[in-house]
Amino acid sequence: MDSAIDALVEIFSWVGFAVGALVAGIALIMYLLDGTWLPARGVIEDSEHGRMVRWFDEDGGVNEAHLSHEQEHELAGKDMADIFYRRGARGRMRLTQGSPAVRAVAYLAGGLIGIGVLAIVVSGVLLFARG
Repeated sequence: MDSAIDALVEIFSWVGFAVGALVAGIALIMYLLDGTWLPARGVIEDSEHGRMVRWFDEDGGVNEAHLSHEQEHELAGKDMADIFYRRGARGRMRLTQGSPAVRAVAYLAGGLIGIGVLAIVVSGVLLFARG
C-alpha cells in the first residue's frame, strides 16, 4: 500500500510540475501575443448599429469600436468610460488592461505547479513519518 501511495504522490509531483510549466509557457506566449494595451478615456455614443465608443490614441488619431453585449451591459447609462486600446491596431478596445484569457491560463499554471509543490510536501511528510 505504501508503494502505491508513493507512486501516486510521485506522479502528481511530476505531472504538476511538467504540465504546470507547459501551461505557464503557453500563458507567456499568449501574454506576448496579446500586445500592449494603453489606457484612454472613451466617449460612448449611440449609432444605427448599436452603441459604440470613440477615443483618441497616442498619435492623436480617432478610433472607434462597437461595444459587445457584455460591454454594453457593463457601461449601461454611462457617457464616458475608461478603456484600454491596443497599440498599433485601429478599433480594438477592451475594458481591462490584462486579457482575461491570459489570466485564466496563468491561474491554471499556478494551480498545477501548486499541486506539484503539494505532492513534494506530502512526499516529504510521508518520508519522515515512516522513518
